[in-house]
Amino acid sequence: MFSNLKELIAFYVMPLPLFFCLLVLAALLFLSGRRRVGCGLGTLATVMLLLAACSPLADRLLEPLESRYPPLQLSGDEPWVETIVVLGGGWQPGRGGSSLSRLNESSLYRLTEGLKLRQDFPQARLVVSGGSRLEGMPPVASAYAQAASELGVATEGLVVVDWPTDTASEARAVRDLLDQGSRLLLVTSASHMPRAMAHFRAVGLDPVAAPTHRLVNPGVSWNLAYWLPTSQALSKTERALHEYMGLVALTWEH
Repeated sequence: MFSNLKELIAFYVMPLPLFFCLLVLAALLFLSGRRRVGCGLGTLATVMLLLAACSPLADRLLEPLESRYPPLQLSGDEPWVETIVVLGGGWQPGRGGSSLSRLNESSLYRLTEGLKLRQDFPQARLVVSGGSRLEGMPPVASAYAQAASELGVATEGLVVVDWPTDTASEARAVRDLLDQGSRLLLVTSASHMPRAMAHFRAVGLDPVAAPTHRLVNPGVSWNLAYWLPTSQALSKTERALHEYMGLVALTWEH
């Protein structure tokens, strides 16, 4: 019940659904004779959507999340790592082609980072995680395993955790797999890392963050095109809002 409510709230506070809801309300107000209020609300909704689709705002929302944990720097004398955990993302099983080509962008970055780290720590087992909320849809963890196999990665030491459907349940599933005090690396998107680390610490684990798939480019030049609304910037805003809401909801998930 809580999971469904969380998903419903998360959907309707995203810029596009919120824009359409406000626009419908504005139209109803306009048609009911409250034209000034309706026009004002419609204008407000449009301005909010345009701002959400501008890179300056999107980057300012996303950058604090992505910079919380810097990229993992390996010096060659790191202590023994027992487990590398790759958190689930999205994929399109009906797209066709190899399993690798059916992973979405964030999942592809997460898996490749996990496989790279396994080369750095060959003694570590690789845990790929992620279930499916849709009945009949294969879990993303299985797609991770298939993609790794297609790349020629040995399945020895590969652990598939294909039942958790959110980050909180992924953290609990990994905790149940590990011995107390196990040293692990946690791989997920940079914007998702603060929430993921909080979930893992809430269940008693203390992973080392290995973020990937950073979307904000700190060195970008602020030219005119940077200020124009784009779908990419809107996607960044949606991602940031999703993560901030997840951080707020975290206290009710443990």
